Amino acid sequence: MRSAFEAWAQRDGHIVRRREDKPDEYLVFETQRRWVIWQAALEHGKSPAGRKTAAQKEAVADKAGGARGALQRVPVINADEAVVRNQVLNEVLDAFATLDSETAMEDILKVIQSLKKAKKDESEERVAAVSRPAN
Repeated sequence: MRSAFEAWAQRDGHIVRRREDKPDEYLVFETQRRWVIWQAALEHGKSPAGRKTAAQKEAVADKAGGARGALQRVPVINADEAVVRNQVLNEVLDAFATLDSETAMEDILKVIQSLKKAKKDESEERVAAVSRPAN
């Protein structure tokens, strides 16, 4: 997922160099902010059943790590997934565009939480609609 983000960010003109003291963070604040937004957009676009826990992600990464060579390729996605990804990313970027720049990271977390809550409410409504008996 990070390699796909970095490929997108480089095409968009962002610096994707990471910090030496914290390799999980980007050196440039704007790139780090977009990375957080990217993750939120991808998480927002998934169904709750499709989300993986951190342990599941690590297990998958460990399996894939042995099979991968030195080069990592950007995963190929089909056209439908690309459309959904872009739509969700645009929705999230629009939500962040209205934020105050002084408290950007706090605002990002608020938006992420509200997106998660909205997605959870939406999935609960679907479950309730399915479980209602037909009259």
